[in-house]
Amino acid sequence: MSTATKDQASAEKASGNAPTSNGASVTSSQDPVADLSNEQLLKMLSDMMLIRRFEERTMQAYQQAKIGGFCHIYIGQEATAVGSIGATNNDDPIVTAYRDHGHALARGMHPNACMAEMYGKVTGCAKGKGGSMHMFDKPNAMYGGHAIVGGQNPLGAGLGWAIQYNAESKVALCYMGDGALNQGATHEAMNLASIYNLPLIFVLENNGYSMGTDIARGTAMAHDQKSRAEAYGLRYFECDGQDVLDTYRTFKAAVDGARNARPINYNEETGKRESIPTYDRDGRTPGPAYVNVKTYRYQGHSMSDPQKYRTKDEVADFKEVDCINRLVNWMIEHDKATQEEITALDKAAQQASKDAIKFAEESPDMPIEELYTDVYVNVFGPYKKGEAHPDFR
Repeated sequence: MSTATKDQASAEKASGNAPTSNGASVTSSQDPVADLSNEQLLKMLSDMMLIRRFEERTMQAYQQAKIGGFCHIYIGQEATAVGSIGATNNDDPIVTAYRDHGHALARGMHPNACMAEMYGKVTGCAKGKGGSMHMFDKPNAMYGGHAIVGGQNPLGAGLGWAIQYNAESKVALCYMGDGALNQGATHEAMNLASIYNLPLIFVLENNGYSMGTDIARGTAMAHDQKSRAEAYGLRYFECDGQDVLDTYRTFKAAVDGARNARPINYNEETGKRESIPTYDRDGRTPGPAYVNVKTYRYQGHSMSDPQKYRTKDEVADFKEVDCINRLVNWMIEHDKATQEEITALDKAAQQASKDAIKFAEESPDMPIEELYTDVYVNVFGPYKKGEAHPDFR
């Protein structure tokens, strides 16, 4: 992490304030969540605790070789998924990269289905065929984690286009890490989102590293992400991803400003665009946005990451402004919850995570017949739905 970002963590710890989307600070005299009930705040805290405890169990299972393949842990970034998804409706589609367990749980996937998927069990959300990097939950409008860096961004543009084509009152959220910023597919998706004025929000989970490379070493103008948004005519927001309240409020504005976005200068009667679109980054017209969420992961890029690119002191600095602890402190200080309620939520999260492990371990393995299902939409040649190829019987 860059020195500037490190200094930011120390400053926030000292002041108790968090930057808002316009760079100002939220002080105790301002209420950043006036429209949230105590129940909603407790739900946010519960979701973050569930993600934290679930990921701790995931790490243990991986170290015991019960989970295979690549595995990317979301610990430290919980406020990003919970705050952003909390600002959407449950039918607003989301798509993300491969660090996706937190998004799946925040969107409503049952922990049992999530853990069973990592175990490769048929009771998993994708019947054990996707694993850690490919959580998919259509009933909750989560269209997958995706392993190709930046590969989800054109899909995000497609989700936004489908919303617009069907004239639906929805907004798509497309998450990416900073490693995806320089992929061609990302630029193409941002360009299309702006040209068609899609109801779409690109979410940069800016944890400072592309795997083990500091963002400033691999991305031009890394310190000024607003310039990227302006280049594509996207409205720009940034927030403190270690503060779920600031994240929620920022995304509430971004989501409300993107919902019902329609093509610019589009004639509904002729079906044609009458002139070259004029872009409005100030938000007077609903349209796409780019949100820079400044966050931090406590664990390595993946479970096999030795983390030689950062110091233990750097990680410790960010742990002292932990997103869960910040919300706990805020809720107690503002009489939104008691310590007893908070302790009960944590115990419930621990139990749910323990139950998910038990469920995954006791679930049946994927039967051989499942190797031949979900491959094609239609039946092709010898590969018939639910049946094994004769050569493999």
